Amino acid sequence: MSIAPRARGALTLGLAVLLASAGVTTLSGTARAATTLGAAAAEKGRYFGTAVAAFHLSESAYANTFDTEFNAVTPENEMKWDATEANRGSFSFGAADQIVSRAQGRGMKIRGHTLVWHSQLPGWVQGLGTADLRNAMNNHITQVMTHYKGKIYAWDVVNEAFQDGNSGARRSSPFQDRLGNGFIEEAFRTARSVDPAAKLCYNDYN
Repeated sequence: MSIAPRARGALTLGLAVLLASAGVTTLSGTARAATTLGAAAAEKGRYFGTAVAAFHLSESAYANTFDTEFNAVTPENEMKWDATEANRGSFSFGAADQIVSRAQGRGMKIRGHTLVWHSQLPGWVQGLGTADLRNAMNNHITQVMTHYKGKIYAWDVVNEAFQDGNSGARRSSPFQDRLGNGFIEEAFRTARSVDPAAKLCYNDYN
């Protein structure tokens, strides 16, 4: 299980949260100190990542910080359902490809986010019946993961399936309401069949 904050914040927020969660300490006052946060993490066998928005990569300060300080990346919104399959069966990867290509060119780890989530769903998903929704979910996972197979080291397969707070109850969503508790396992089984090498994660917060 991977528990992380929502990948929505500015790059600086991602930096602060991931620095704390990874337990990376900046090295100072020594001749051997790493010159970037990513390098400092690598010295400890860790990676140091952030969420990145493709439309900000045209901003020089943003892009330079991303290029120099990090050795891992998660697309902020570019791999979510509304961005990749706004219309059923029609897939678009342009913005996500931009991030992946830039990260690959710099030897960064890439975490895919996210395949099944109650939020940022296009309207056509909301209106599907049970059988259609199951087929659409499995096809979406298959198509997106196939497109990035061999490039993504880890996927957030299912995101935020539990209610906020401490009740432990499942969140109401098209997947939960129509497919039931088994939708998480089904999503993971589909993901594993598509890419046996990728690390598969459940992501949540709070």
